[in-house]
Amino acid sequence: MDPYVIQMNSNSNLPSVLDVHVNIGGRSSVSGKMKGRKTRWSVKPSDMSNKTFNPIRAIVDSTKVKPNPNKTTIALSIGDPTVFGNLPTDPEVTQAMKDALDSGKYNGYAPSTGYLSSREEIASYYHRPEAPLEAKDVILTSGCSQAIELCLAVLANPGQNILVPRPGFSLYRTLAESMGIEIKLYNLLPEKSWEVDLKQLESLIDEKTACLVVNNPSNPCGSVFSKSHLQKILAVAARQCVPILADEIYGDMVFSDSKFEPMATLSSNVPILSCGGLAKRWLVPGWRLGWILIHDRRDIFGNEIRDGLVKLSQRIMGPCTIVQGALKSILHRTPQEFYHNTLSFLKSNADLCYSALAGIPGLRPVRPSGAMYLMVGIEMEHFPEFENDVEFTERLIAEQSIYCLPATCFEYPNFFRVVITVPKVMMLEACSRIQEFCELHYHCAEGSQEECDK
Repeated sequence: MDPYVIQMNSNSNLPSVLDVHVNIGGRSSVSGKMKGRKTRWSVKPSDMSNKTFNPIRAIVDSTKVKPNPNKTTIALSIGDPTVFGNLPTDPEVTQAMKDALDSGKYNGYAPSTGYLSSREEIASYYHRPEAPLEAKDVILTSGCSQAIELCLAVLANPGQNILVPRPGFSLYRTLAESMGIEIKLYNLLPEKSWEVDLKQLESLIDEKTACLVVNNPSNPCGSVFSKSHLQKILAVAARQCVPILADEIYGDMVFSDSKFEPMATLSSNVPILSCGGLAKRWLVPGWRLGWILIHDRRDIFGNEIRDGLVKLSQRIMGPCTIVQGALKSILHRTPQEFYHNTLSFLKSNADLCYSALAGIPGLRPVRPSGAMYLMVGIEMEHFPEFENDVEFTERLIAEQSIYCLPATCFEYPNFFRVVITVPKVMMLEACSRIQEFCELHYHCAEGSQEECDK
């Protein structure tokens, strides 16, 4: 019999189901005897979903504490500058979106890496003589978070490791561990305005290290690295031949007494993937437009990493086309006054918060230089009724209706993070309540009565 011939039983007494025989290569098989057939339902979540863990959500969602009903809630925990309505984006930004929508030009699919014209705009905007960019060096993404995800996915395989700051943004761990990538934590030093412990950083690197994540300016620290410190970090990366993922989403949110230095402008030897987006500078985190800037002047990444990023971008059809259509106007029509006013407000609130908390016994705030955050150390020996920062912040909710994130969320216990985007009157009230809370619970540590009596 010829192979691939289907025979049907010609018997007039046909069964209720056709007796279909498929003869493949001379062997007959019967469909009624399917091999590997499941006898019961068994639908389980994937390994990837089981490995996905968000430390912030885990801590926040497990908090059962209710705020004090006699005090209005003040949330110093949410890293979204739009929450209180006091930091709207500029009217030019909103108009750019309206114009893009009304044009009817941006209702279809764009290339997965973004429109060429939009990538040209980003390349031109972030081009520096020391770090030139062309459209081919730009990949547009659905927010900075997806930019980070694509960079990790293209640089690291399961079983490899990446180096991540401690304290640091929890998304790095969430994304990496879901992909089977190990996290190694390098320390930031609060006594040095959160500079990197360079020796400890270098000691973590091994043959399985796929990349070094540098977040500057920092979430949660609000720190901004100096040029000389960035050069030292780059020297470690160059010595160890480790590429850098630079999370620079807060690059334009730096106070007047500091200066942001894009990492790519400081080295032509180390290949860098820089991640950014519209979310923070233009105060539109919900619009979900981010980007990857590929800096590879020594052709170390070569075509392989570039092609890999393009392939990964094709898993979804890129970021919102209407925002892409508005991008040129957003970049070029937003007045400088808008940026200045935003930064002036953030610095004023940061100074106010730092000064207020620095005068409270038992707290050690670290002065920020940018971004939207301030970290506060808790001298736990002076608050013996609390076991850790999680308990401290839970009681702060219960008694004062003030929400702050415990820094355990950022791998750094016995600190808490304050978001400085709230209106000034709320910031003053929050600091006053935190002082009241600390004065109520503060105890002199053993052997330090003299200091307490001062």
